[in-house]
Amino acid sequence: MEVNIVGAGLAGSEAALQLSKRGIKVNLYEMRPEKTTGAHKTDKFAEFVCSNSLGAADCSNASGLLKKEMELLGGELIKIARECSVPAGSALAIDRELFSETVTQRIAEDNNINILKEEVLTIPDGVTIIASGPLTADALADSIKNFTQSEHFYFFDAIAPIVEKDSINFDRAFWASRYDKGEASYINCPLNKDEYENFYNILINAPRIELKDFEKDAKFFESCLPIEVLASRGVDTLRFGPMKPVGLVDKRTGIENYAVVQLRQDNSAKTLFNLVGFQTNLKWGAQKELLHSIPGLENVNIVRYGVMHRNTFINSPKVLDASLQTKKRENLFFAGQITGTEGYTESIATGMLAGINAARYIKGENLIVLPKVTMLGALTQYISDGSHEKFQPVNSNWGIVEPLELPKKERKNKKLKAQMISQRSVEYIVNSIRV
Repeated sequence: MEVNIVGAGLAGSEAALQLSKRGIKVNLYEMRPEKTTGAHKTDKFAEFVCSNSLGAADCSNASGLLKKEMELLGGELIKIARECSVPAGSALAIDRELFSETVTQRIAEDNNINILKEEVLTIPDGVTIIASGPLTADALADSIKNFTQSEHFYFFDAIAPIVEKDSINFDRAFWASRYDKGEASYINCPLNKDEYENFYNILINAPRIELKDFEKDAKFFESCLPIEVLASRGVDTLRFGPMKPVGLVDKRTGIENYAVVQLRQDNSAKTLFNLVGFQTNLKWGAQKELLHSIPGLENVNIVRYGVMHRNTFINSPKVLDASLQTKKRENLFFAGQITGTEGYTESIATGMLAGINAARYIKGENLIVLPKVTMLGALTQYISDGSHEKFQPVNSNWGIVEPLELPKKERKNKKLKAQMISQRSVEYIVNSIRV
């Protein structure tokens, strides 16, 4: 029996590899390059569109625990991500081009995976995983809407600019990681009070790309707000957000500055860097003026400007079980951001679970439903919880995990609490799950 997978993004690519290593044939459909999404830049699989970071790398962070769970459950893309990593302090960031090329080559060389470069217009018959992502094309989106008998939801996502390292002025910029954790992996551009206020005034008065009529009520995902939206919340919002200076001291001066713009390595050659937290929908000319107002970036060469796009997701609590199987059709699964799990790591993780469960379905085995003591279980339980009145996308966070009963004096020790939650999850997976 074959499995149809629609979409060769992060979730679809992971699902295909999970099925293949279990000896199951896969038809992997990808519409690019015949049809583009408006956000993707290549025809490669598993392309990182927004930033190149998968978030925190260690289990003291919710995203780090999810990565550990994927490794324990046999995740394939998390291995490739580590092979393609670039320095990013305590985070896992990747050379996005190398990562996509590696995943694409791995899939192309897999005899169990049949690649079909064509647009899928309707949900296929047979065992199927829909991993078409938040930029699902209109025809398939209509088919999904008809199947679910409910309206799609959407939010707006934005992408940060990428610049050339050799055009950065290191007389002003300096290398450091916050609190000197790990190696000095980030380029930091410091601003004093006058420089910050000038930057802020340019930002709040900068022209934005005009939204279409149907986009005028744009809703944004809180973890990926355009910088101009953050700035509209108050003059100091950025200084306590993406431009916070705490823990970033230029050792040449010993000064902790008023604000700092951080740039993160985007490729293994260290030639390209993206601006951390600078997602934007400003017009390109305005972006150039804004970036050139930042000390150290006065003459920076911008190789990719920021853009904004609309992300679609289904009403998962009404559509999915925690196994990612649909409630009304047992041979149909959904995975990735279209389910309302937000983030690269979350996309890969749900693709992994959908692939494992599609294989188990074919073999007549019980599907895996992880409990909320695990991060992946907490995510899938959250998006399939029918009690949601207003379902919105979610990423990995401690708030959705089953709480720990701790002595009163230990409840406020966040680091200890995270360690104990992570240990509980690891022990559960090691002792209870066989994949």
